[in-house]
Amino acid sequence: MLQTPAVLTVNLGRATPTDYTDWPTGTGIDKRPVERPVRVAAPGPKGQGAGGLSGDTVCDTRHHGGDDQAVYAYAREDLDVWQQELGRELANGVFGENLTTSGIDVSGALIGERWRVGSELLLEVTSPRIPCRTFAGWLGERGWVKRFTQAAVPGAYLRVLEPGEIRSGDPVEIVHRPDHEVTVAFLFRAETTERELLPRVLVAGDALHPEAREAALKYRSR
Repeated sequence: MLQTPAVLTVNLGRATPTDYTDWPTGTGIDKRPVERPVRVAAPGPKGQGAGGLSGDTVCDTRHHGGDDQAVYAYAREDLDVWQQELGRELANGVFGENLTTSGIDVSGALIGERWRVGSELLLEVTSPRIPCRTFAGWLGERGWVKRFTQAAVPGAYLRVLEPGEIRSGDPVEIVHRPDHEVTVAFLFRAETTERELLPRVLVAGDALHPEAREAALKYRSR
């Protein structure tokens, strides 16, 4: 029996000083499940705040957060695979994800795919998570960036189209799937190990993260 797509947990993090990031306020990667409802805001007018989860801290805004990376989702099924491979327990939120999901192939989601979470929130898939030094330092696994990259199961960043309140256990309905081939995993491979794929991601149009679109256009014009 197929599992009904849902949010297992909503996870929030606070700034924590560490020695594996050079950002002065530390990192918000240590996200923990919360039981209370969480408001997810849409971006305001330019310069008046980005969308995202109320109570969640994004420290290094050079590479995280913003309108096009307002929410990060990772599948519990993929965490279970990593848990087995690494031989250690991986709690919901340990990858820094805001939403730990079940019943959804998150890395197989299409760029531009839209999810209705609960009764109000509408999200749109924009891009994969690219592993960084902070992620590797947080997990403490040797060669983690290379290993995560080779697996190509990065999880998805999403932008907020319609704000709303969510909580653990909310259903997720996929309300729109674009007619193209560009999944989160495909875009991840194009941005990391198979750069020759970059021109093909342009079919995702305006749903693409602006940086991915810029990289694809630059590669195509070489």
